[in-house]
Amino acid sequence: MNQDAMRWPTGVAGLCFGADYHPEHWPRHIWIQDMDLMRQAGVNLVTVGSTAWSRLEPAEGEYEFDWLDDTLDLLADNDIRAILAIPTSSPPPWFGLRHPDALTVDDRGNRLGHGSRDTYCVCAPAYRSACLRLTRELATRYRHHPALSIWQVHTTYRTVCHCDHSSRSFQLWLRERHGDLATLNEAWSTAVWGQRYSDWAQITAPRATTDAPNPAQALDFRRFNSDEMLTHFGEQQTVLRQYTPHIPVTTTFEIGDDVPIDHWRWSKEVDIVSMASYPDRVDRGAEEQTAFIADLARSLAGGRPWLLKEQATGLIHTPDGPHTFEPGRLERHAMTQIARGARGVMFEQWRAPTGGATAWRSAMLPHAGPNTRLFREIRRLGDMLPGLAELDGAAVRAKVAIMWDEPSWWALTGPSAPTPHVDYLGVVRQAHRVLWRHDVLTDFTAGETDLSGYRLAIIPHLYLATETIADNLAGWVAQGGTAVITYLSGTTDHTGRIHAGGLSGVFASLIGVRGEEAYPMLPDQSVRLSNGATGRVWSEHLHLDGAETICGYRGGTLDRQPAITRHALGDGHVWYVSTQLDDTDFTDLLDAIGILPSEADPDVETVERETDDDTYRIVINHGDKPTAINATGTDLVSGKPAEGGYQFLL
Repeated sequence: MNQDAMRWPTGVAGLCFGADYHPEHWPRHIWIQDMDLMRQAGVNLVTVGSTAWSRLEPAEGEYEFDWLDDTLDLLADNDIRAILAIPTSSPPPWFGLRHPDALTVDDRGNRLGHGSRDTYCVCAPAYRSACLRLTRELATRYRHHPALSIWQVHTTYRTVCHCDHSSRSFQLWLRERHGDLATLNEAWSTAVWGQRYSDWAQITAPRATTDAPNPAQALDFRRFNSDEMLTHFGEQQTVLRQYTPHIPVTTTFEIGDDVPIDHWRWSKEVDIVSMASYPDRVDRGAEEQTAFIADLARSLAGGRPWLLKEQATGLIHTPDGPHTFEPGRLERHAMTQIARGARGVMFEQWRAPTGGATAWRSAMLPHAGPNTRLFREIRRLGDMLPGLAELDGAAVRAKVAIMWDEPSWWALTGPSAPTPHVDYLGVVRQAHRVLWRHDVLTDFTAGETDLSGYRLAIIPHLYLATETIADNLAGWVAQGGTAVITYLSGTTDHTGRIHAGGLSGVFASLIGVRGEEAYPMLPDQSVRLSNGATGRVWSEHLHLDGAETICGYRGGTLDRQPAITRHALGDGHVWYVSTQLDDTDFTDLLDAIGILPSEADPDVETVERETDDDTYRIVINHGDKPTAINATGTDLVSGKPAEGGYQFLL
């Protein structure tokens, strides 16, 4: 048995299907109902205990496990496996009273009180000790329980603290990273504004200050928090492996500016990449975002199994308020995740609670009960999934890669960024979105990833870049690859210090262009390009150094200067885009490169997966009318032959 197989949960037949289950919200007779309804829905895996620390340990060192014993026994009796959570994201009220120094401090020095989840400092000794104690209790008690399938440490790591504990841990981290103060002062450019440090004790977790804070300090603090949280995860993972070496350990990944996690680093430590997907668009953008998260999760997993751990069941939560899923949309989102490699789909909640912060968030079983449209869709999805188990082991093969670099994202949204209008995530999503709309499957890659299997690589805003990354790209391009590189790529080193010699930095010889001067734009400004496109956010005065002009600026200070260039390098080409294009113009660019298919139905999403013997084609119709495709083979959902013009509406 290989390592990947050993680290996938045993006892779950086929694809995983379930949700976060909170029996502690309900009396026991409801649990009995839940078991029956879960069987009806085809649920085979649930997460238990994710926020139940106060129920498990009502007073320090005093435990109440009877309710969890009963729950796990019921699950086992009904052939439902459990992801057993270590609920360290929700310390109980007594913990904050007993250890006030372990509560979160914000960047203005205010200590936040209990009353929500995530009220802790990950660096506080009392918190770390309490987490380990709880982990050992759970591991000791349930290591042989037949329902136990996966351990989940924490939920999503997101809480950043600026207290004295954080400052002391930050100082230790900085010593290890930089070695000595002279190196740190150089990396942080502390000669600017007279910030030079002469003692490690002078460095604190960044707090609000009178003017712009040091951007390198802010960037290192983001890195520190990712590493410190990973250490917290690793401490509990070590305990769990001591007691249950055969049970995989995971935590939930979520993508957002408030999540200070370098997911490439973390993905190497978890046994299963578990991803949360919460679109915030009502239009087709929800489907685009769903595919984006699935492709990113598959890429982070690096060929290993991954799980869609959380998604909304019946609501899209937009910045302007919630929107109810239209009929069938829930199933299509789930099928997008399965098509793109998920070993299962799970939801935010099994049963909607009647009170608390999540009372109006959707669940597999809504407030109105099982005789509802939503639960009928859940049952229909549960009926479909067993037929799709055959997809397990079929590879998803993409020919296009998008480079994903969270430290560059942090730097571009941190203090003293080159412009506040750069939207790193928006630019990455745009590249993925345009390709998704044309049915081009995409992987995400890190800076030093081997690109030999890809035809095209898109490098959006790789702000923090090294010569190693530049050399890796140049070698791949010379072998026939095509790269599209956007502005503000290659500009700075890993500390955020600008490379000397021009805006192109370490990418200058790669792109065949030297950037002399930047011309940032305000939100209401734009510039015309000679090919009819429009540029926003950013523009540059470029000098050709081996590249050719594809189109130039028209009007204004940069009139007739290059805007988009192409550099021949060996057998390949590097395209450089010095301004922000809209979706239509970016589509035209990729079309000119020759990566987009001649025909694509904007309502239809298609993913192909392969084994040594078979090819699977997953087709999802996001439109409101039936669509016909030519297909020969077997429909895995119905089990019936599919021949000729095959009409479908999922």
